[in-house]
Amino acid sequence: MCLCAPVAYIFLPLRHQVTKHHQDGKTKLVYTIMPDIIKLLPDSVANQIAAGEVIQRPASVVKELMENAVDAGSRNISVIIKDSGKTLIQVNDNGSGMSETDARLSFERHATSKISSAKDLFAISTKGFRGEALASIAAVSMVELRTRKEGNETGTLIIIGGSRVETQEPCSCQKGSNFAVKNLFYNIPARRKFLKSDNTELRHIINEFQKIVIAHPDIRFSLHHNDTEVYNLISANYRQRIIGVFGKQINQDLITLETETSLISIKGFIGKPESARRTYGEQFFFVNNRFMKHPYFHKAVTEAYQNILPAETIPIYFIFMEADPASIDINIHPTKTEIKFEDERSIWQILMASVREALGRFNIAPSLDFENEGLIDIPVRSSGDSFPPPPVIEINPGFNPFDGEESNPSRPDFIERFERENTANWEKLYTTLEKENDSPEFIEKIRESERKFFQIKNKYIVCPVKSGLMLIDQKRAHEKVLYERFMDCLSKNRAVSQTELFPLTIELNPVDYQVLKEIEDDLKLLGFTIQFSGKNNITVKGCPSGSASSDPAEMLEILIEEFKSTQADPSKGAKERLAAAMAGASAIPYGKMLTQNEMADLFDTLFACPSPNYSPKGKPVINIITLEDLDKKFK
Repeated sequence: MCLCAPVAYIFLPLRHQVTKHHQDGKTKLVYTIMPDIIKLLPDSVANQIAAGEVIQRPASVVKELMENAVDAGSRNISVIIKDSGKTLIQVNDNGSGMSETDARLSFERHATSKISSAKDLFAISTKGFRGEALASIAAVSMVELRTRKEGNETGTLIIIGGSRVETQEPCSCQKGSNFAVKNLFYNIPARRKFLKSDNTELRHIINEFQKIVIAHPDIRFSLHHNDTEVYNLISANYRQRIIGVFGKQINQDLITLETETSLISIKGFIGKPESARRTYGEQFFFVNNRFMKHPYFHKAVTEAYQNILPAETIPIYFIFMEADPASIDINIHPTKTEIKFEDERSIWQILMASVREALGRFNIAPSLDFENEGLIDIPVRSSGDSFPPPPVIEINPGFNPFDGEESNPSRPDFIERFERENTANWEKLYTTLEKENDSPEFIEKIRESERKFFQIKNKYIVCPVKSGLMLIDQKRAHEKVLYERFMDCLSKNRAVSQTELFPLTIELNPVDYQVLKEIEDDLKLLGFTIQFSGKNNITVKGCPSGSASSDPAEMLEILIEEFKSTQADPSKGAKERLAAAMAGASAIPYGKMLTQNEMADLFDTLFACPSPNYSPKGKPVINIITLEDLDKKFK
């Protein structure tokens, strides 16, 4: 029995539980059957879980529905948004449409017309293929679909709420599909609560809209938000579409890019170095007309701009790649924006060389030019030609500038008068200085003047201290000072503004325009006076006083990027993020030479701040090199 018991225990099913009971000095094994705990999730719950990956916010719905419309062969796609997609997302297209059976089946999980076998995953040419989008959307919203195939007399109306089909019936509608997604996350209040402000969500929608419309310039697109037209883009070529999306001013900054190899085809546009911005927004990679994120290839582009790009700026680019679908893998992330290439290293080299060649072709990067075109034609002198005579210079050998009026009649009378009138003033000045020489105020001035500062590479301020040398990062120090000042303005609702003599009108990227709209009220408290003129135009009438920047456009550009980069920091509230962004935009830049008085003022105001050792971003501001460290350097 002792030998058999362990064997029986090992091969028991998992749903059995063995317990030991001791009675009258004997051990008894008791087998208890436990209930099954593994269950299949209902479709509605499974769809909601899948939706957590595919549908993260209203912009995700816009992306999926627009991509489906493109795959359907549409030539005209309109997007209508209400309340930044929280109330309504409507996408109309004139594509192929669906039959009644296909319309119903399209909302099932993993139902797709794009692939039929595993090998099709290696030759994908469409936007979507997983069959998750519509099922995920229907799981977290109320969806109305009206669709009709060409040649059918009637279309199909389907109404779904929370994955449950409520209505399916014939209807009259135009050829194509009309999706209306209402009350997003109505059945998941926790998800809806975590949506951001309307301006933030609209900014994300515009981002997704731009990625699709740039990749497909041959399709007409429009975008309306709360009955206001944001975009109305007619069918065009790539350059015209980019101009339509980002404004006419970008046209003069575009350099054509075109390279053909057996591995990959590269075309598109890069920006001139002077058009580089401090903010992200005009950096786009596409492969086979699909937007992708690729930090490795972004590094190839920036490497090509090495030594010709202004500091802390990012070049703009719109790069379209064509590759064999079998050489890329787009099935590695639910959003299908992260793409793996078979030979990324070789493509990196081709891309960098292509960008450098384009810059050199437009005489922006140094390049060798063996042609004579554009050179000055200098005529060759023949042996019979005579030399021109040298110029004649007339001089007065007797002129002496130190002679008096008698020997130098040209000496002006006003010099004599100036010397005569100011001699008494100079004597009075020196007499006053001698009397004040022993005053406490004079001694304090002398003591202050002995505190010396100097800069290293116009980046660090160095000051001798008792323990050694103190190094101060001038930009971070000024950021800390300005951050405390801006936080004081925001907390006390007190603005200090400097009116611009000539108001400046700026045309912004639609995404950046929404960023400023989002923080409009707080910008006023910081000292900005901005008028939003519509059509992505703003007029700057006043700027915060005390800013180190004299260019409002540059300051706003830095502010927008700083605000974007600090939004991901959960440890800071909205006002802290804005104050930190504003401080970064207004601080003294690296490379600026400071006077002794400016360095002294920055030193004093920094140490008047709480926690002067760290910037608003938590980076060190001060570093001390001790005398011991210096002594070690000379051993």
